Amino acid sequence: MNHRKKNNHLGIKCGHRKSLLSNMASSLIKKKRIFTTLAKAKALRMYVEPIITKSKINNTHSKRNIFSYLRDKTAVSELFKSFFEKVRERPGGYTRIIKIGFRLGDQAVLSFIELVDFNTVYTPKKREKKSVRRSKKKSIKINNE
Repeated sequence: MNHRKKNNHLGIKCGHRKSLLSNMASSLIKKKRIFTTLAKAKALRMYVEPIITKSKINNTHSKRNIFSYLRDKTAVSELFKSFFEKVRERPGGYTRIIKIGFRLGDQAVLSFIELVDFNTVYTPKKREKKSVRRSKKKSIKINNE
């Protein structure tokens, strides 16, 4: 049985998997969207979501912890910039995985993983209320004689 074994090993050794996820997470933070297989995208989601949660605390300790995961100075500095503020306001669910199709060579399921707040197509815009024009009710005057 597969109880309490939540991470996908992806068929590769531990060191290779750590460096793969680290590189994919840093490129996701830099480019906001990357194309990969579905299994790698699901593994990356479990890797990068706690990192973004740790970036909500803006101090040196959290920057060093995140650097130990990402191993990329530009990705860490971009994670703490001001335009990532809308990501930090979200309570969770920072990434979105969308399936694209199948790879020609081995029929692996291709998908792209993206940061939710940086896509303008899928993020719902605030709907403006339509103003309803109503006619004024005519006041009826009754002549009391």
